[in-house]
Amino acid sequence: MKEALIILVGAVVVSSVLQHFVGQMFIIPSGSMEHTLNVGDRVIAQKISPVKRGDIVVFRDSGGWLGPNPMVRRSPIGQALEFVGVLPDTSQNYLIKRVIGMPGDTVACCDSGGNITVNGFSLNEKAYLFRSESGEQVAPSDIRFRVVVPEGRIFVMGDHRNASADSRCHLADVVPGEPQGADAFVPLTDVAGVGWAIFAPFNRTTVLAKAESLAQAPAAAAAAPQRASIEPAGVSC
Repeated sequence: MKEALIILVGAVVVSSVLQHFVGQMFIIPSGSMEHTLNVGDRVIAQKISPVKRGDIVVFRDSGGWLGPNPMVRRSPIGQALEFVGVLPDTSQNYLIKRVIGMPGDTVACCDSGGNITVNGFSLNEKAYLFRSESGEQVAPSDIRFRVVVPEGRIFVMGDHRNASADSRCHLADVVPGEPQGADAFVPLTDVAGVGWAIFAPFNRTTVLAKAESLAQAPAAAAAAPQRASIEPAGVSC
């Protein structure tokens, strides 16, 4: 009995360490990343690799993008299973989006072909943008903007651009003590992990593909500014 208890405690400790330092499971709450990620998908986010442009990232909603919606709280048993990583974490509000711009990047919509550009490079996003049942692909963005991402932050967008209240929708937000629009850029310190694979449902289990076009965009020509540049002023969803 004592030996079994030691094994159980050891397993819990190992699982907890892995969850906090290696990887963690999250549940997809909305359709903003369809059809790359669907509502209810369980996604494993790894915490080893640094964030790169094109990554799908899970981040804490420190900016209040979700509004005053109450968090889902589990039973004590459910909370224990969350703690060891068996169930997805519901202790905080999390969002999941794709990284379009890293610190210093100039992200703009749109060029003459209707594509998002990063540092002047026209993105081909056909591999992951949402398609309807009829095969029609959503536009890269119906909102025209040009931003320079500030230091320590990222610019994110959902793959279902018409159903995603992402960075574009917060470019006019006013937060006390911050420049207008600062809330649109997610602090890298809020990133909980980089999406690696869909774990469940099992008929959707797969390793998430890389966004090749975003990886091909050139690096920023200058160091990231302390404050974001946003044009036109007041643009939002």
